[in-house]
Amino acid sequence: MNILLIGSGGREHALAWAISGSPLCDRLFIAPGNPGTAQCGENVVIDIADHPAVIAFCKLQKIDLVVVGPEGPLVEGIADDLTAAGIKTFGPSKAAAQLEGSKGFTKELCAEFDIPTAGFGRFTNAAAAKAYVAEQGAPIVIKADGLAAGKGVVMAETLEEANAAIDMMFGGGLGAAGAEVVIEEWMIGEEASFFALCDGTHALALASAQDHKRLSDGDIGPNTGGMGAYSPAPVMTPALEARVMEEIIRPTLAGMAKRGTPFKGVLFAGLMITAQGPKLIEYNVRFGDPECEVLMPRLKSDIVPALLAACDGVLDSFDLRWSDEAALTVVLAARGYPAKPEAGSVIRGIDRAQALDDVLVFHAGTKQDAAGSVLASGGRVLNLVGLGKTVAEAQARAYAAVDAIDWPEGFCRRDIGWQAVKREREG
Repeated sequence: MNILLIGSGGREHALAWAISGSPLCDRLFIAPGNPGTAQCGENVVIDIADHPAVIAFCKLQKIDLVVVGPEGPLVEGIADDLTAAGIKTFGPSKAAAQLEGSKGFTKELCAEFDIPTAGFGRFTNAAAAKAYVAEQGAPIVIKADGLAAGKGVVMAETLEEANAAIDMMFGGGLGAAGAEVVIEEWMIGEEASFFALCDGTHALALASAQDHKRLSDGDIGPNTGGMGAYSPAPVMTPALEARVMEEIIRPTLAGMAKRGTPFKGVLFAGLMITAQGPKLIEYNVRFGDPECEVLMPRLKSDIVPALLAACDGVLDSFDLRWSDEAALTVVLAARGYPAKPEAGSVIRGIDRAQALDDVLVFHAGTKQDAAGSVLASGGRVLNLVGLGKTVAEAQARAYAAVDAIDWPEGFCRRDIGWQAVKREREG
């Protein structure tokens, strides 16, 4: 098969690494890719926002399957356009991608189909939003309705913080994403990420992970796109996973089908494990980043047949095998991230890190200059992944890889995986 993978981040490098290992994959193209994906296939320069150009490339190269990595193109309807052109595409339709594209859409779906989630209100002006906050009190969560690259959520501990977030969003601080605001109750519990493949009717549980959204050690600082992750998440016991499938994933799939917008692709549920059980924080309609970087190394089965089964509606007769080992990734970010990351600095030592046992390096915001040097070109730049029998072992290997990198302009959190390591130590 000839396969086109769309995207350029750490998630896409992890997917390219997994797809390129499939016996079914003859040629893998990545648009636009990065220096890491170039080691797995052929990077191609296509404007992924230009859907006719993507379709023309697919026809020229006889592409059998398109895998869409990031959420932006899905929300813009690239899967619809490719499918209409007769090109098999892994990823939801524009209508189904509203599960990520509009937080308000998802909250209303939860209300209609009794899916457990936080109490909420939707607002299109600051005055009404502030009145709701004054009535509910703090702490409270303020969210931009639209896509904001993982930065559209403010965990407001005081009314002043909440009102400032409302003013920022309605004042254009997040562009069109903040034209509508969703305000939610502050849920108490432990967060986890859970993934399921969906074919419009059936859902196949994949695996769990735990992300670290806050910028700094101790889970403080602003929210980011993710500073690290590990899989599996010990908080997600088999019993809890069964509840998530029964109470959250399957009702969502049934509700979307009932509405005439069946969901095909990967459903990424951000969960809060509360005293009352699992509740949905929000949905993403693609593999997480950096969660994908710890899921792919644990997947023992060939990923390509699984993607095809989701496209073809035959997941009910499908299964996947997962390694019992843990995987943990640490994100190396550019100085100034998330506000104003500094670009252009040279990164050395990637080969040293890759040479370590049970370590993988996935590129994200990198580029290569004419001399072959790897340069920082984004906020989150590299993912250093460690594998081990325990999360503590995986953590030690990931940080050994971090220490092998020579990049004074980069930084990372030093406590990725702390909750799981604490659980392991306490037995």
